[in-house]
Amino acid sequence: MMKSQAAESQQLTFVHHLGQAVVGLVALAGDLTLFGLRMASWIIPGWPRGNVLWPIMYQIGVLSLPVILITGGFIGMVLSVQAYEQFALMHMESQLGTVVNVTLLKELGPVLAAVMLAGRVGSAMAAQLGTMRVTEQIDALTALGANPVAYLVVPRFLACFLLIPLLTLFADGIGVLSGWWFSTQVLDVESFYYWHHSRRFVTSYDLLSGILKSVFFGTAISLIACHRGFHSRAGAEGVGQAATEAFVYSFVVILGIDFLLGYLLMELYPILWK
Repeated sequence: MMKSQAAESQQLTFVHHLGQAVVGLVALAGDLTLFGLRMASWIIPGWPRGNVLWPIMYQIGVLSLPVILITGGFIGMVLSVQAYEQFALMHMESQLGTVVNVTLLKELGPVLAAVMLAGRVGSAMAAQLGTMRVTEQIDALTALGANPVAYLVVPRFLACFLLIPLLTLFADGIGVLSGWWFSTQVLDVESFYYWHHSRRFVTSYDLLSGILKSVFFGTAISLIACHRGFHSRAGAEGVGQAATEAFVYSFVVILGIDFLLGYLLMELYPILWK
């Protein structure tokens, strides 16, 4: 029997493997969608109590703040360095603030805050729920009459959904300040022109676009992390794989959402804002 399976596996071509990968990806997307719908149906009836929600929000929001601030600060300075070289060649250093602030508010602030959240919080949630699955704590909750989705998934989803826009604002703010400080104190760009051109070209639409993206990022991170944790395989290897998959899948989905929303918001700008 094993020889037959090995011979059959050797006969599979690249097309077969590609087909299997596509079928697996579609099945995963469908299962994740059903998991999200199941979670959404429990948001109102399963709204968590404060003593359940606050500790999770503290873990996700307060403890993520240092890494968000450090990342945002360095990104603002890196953007200044990279953009300054190009602008200096065209003698347009005074407009450096426009590029730094637009890029931070629309793209890098939301995306990097989401990636940091996926790495620090998403992996931890997947590992925590995976451990509960492996040790049959989730089965015990079901046996006691509690709904594990309402008790475990809804609080984590709400915490990510509500807090990632705030974390994004912190990343944007520290990035803007660090970019301004480095541009004016180290690169000798005039502070007046830095802010003057920023006010001319950076709009509230740029800030709102980034915040809207962060809401979708937070939703995707929480659902993917909880889904992988709920479907963790047995053993330490299975839990570790669930945590890794939570980050990898979240990272890919974040980039996909960023591209789709970026294109959609660009098309909607003349309709909604002008």
